[in-house]
Amino acid sequence: MQKWLLQTWYGADRRGRWLQPFAWLFAAITGLRRFAYRIGLLGKYRSRRPVVVVGNLSVGGTGKTPLVIWLTGELAARGLRVGIASRGYRGAGGRARLVSDADDAAAVGDEALMLHRRLRVPVAIASHRADAVRLLEPMCDLILADDGLQHYSLERDLEIAVVDGTRGLGNGRLLPAGPLREPPARLGQVDLVVVNGAGFSWPGAVLMALVPVIVVSLESGERLPLAAFAGRRVHAIAAIGNPGRFFAMLREHGLSVDEHPLPDHAEIPLAAIANGGAQALLMTEKDAVKCRHGDLQHAWYVEIDARIDGPAATALLNRIMDLARA
Repeated sequence: MQKWLLQTWYGADRRGRWLQPFAWLFAAITGLRRFAYRIGLLGKYRSRRPVVVVGNLSVGGTGKTPLVIWLTGELAARGLRVGIASRGYRGAGGRARLVSDADDAAAVGDEALMLHRRLRVPVAIASHRADAVRLLEPMCDLILADDGLQHYSLERDLEIAVVDGTRGLGNGRLLPAGPLREPPARLGQVDLVVVNGAGFSWPGAVLMALVPVIVVSLESGERLPLAAFAGRRVHAIAAIGNPGRFFAMLREHGLSVDEHPLPDHAEIPLAAIANGGAQALLMTEKDAVKCRHGDLQHAWYVEIDARIDGPAATALLNRIMDLARA
């Protein structure tokens, strides 16, 4: 079903048009919800700290989490205490809580645990973003809401929408006829559009690129450049929104890849993959936090960083710093 939907949403054919009535119903429901927030029928929470929302219009991976990582690192280097508010996978139980090193990805979500381990900043999860924000306020100067564009119960000071340059907005339709949670016109209402990779254009958009920084052994913690695997045949596994982007990146750096795509957030069945003796198994950093047991001798994860053009990066960071000072 997932494969069929992806081909329908991002393919060139016109199949799946029978889903359009359901998309109209989805549009009506979400439109009424936005209207209720706009007129005050549904309440919003205004934080005592500046809130920057990083999200997307389409379901699946667009690169928002690498952007959150980049923003957190850059702002922390400028002296800000940054916290991250996330829903956690499936709401992670509902109640607001801080993520810790002892947590399991199944309990708090793979993305939230990865963010905490990578950045060493407070990460709070809750089914309602506002509850996570409240928990972070006493310890942070500024809060980044990861994937919070459609959570209108939380007031925000800056909105950033991330678009996958390769996939763009797909067929431009709303769920389930297309991949969009909101109409394409919503991009015209955000403060900044960030495009991850070439292929999609939007007036005033900032271009972002994802680059592999290092490859880390799950067993020993050894760190190697990705170039050390060039020319080798490897297994690659990815349980992310767009596994194809990860596999393509490995090939671009000279690796021969046996692909093992999985649904987003799926468990990693290391034992189910015959890794051919010493043949390496590469995965994303998000997938690696789910791997605590099993034979990890040949398992590695690829640490990825976001890169943004210098003047555009400076302008964005200055804008957020001005919010924090205010």
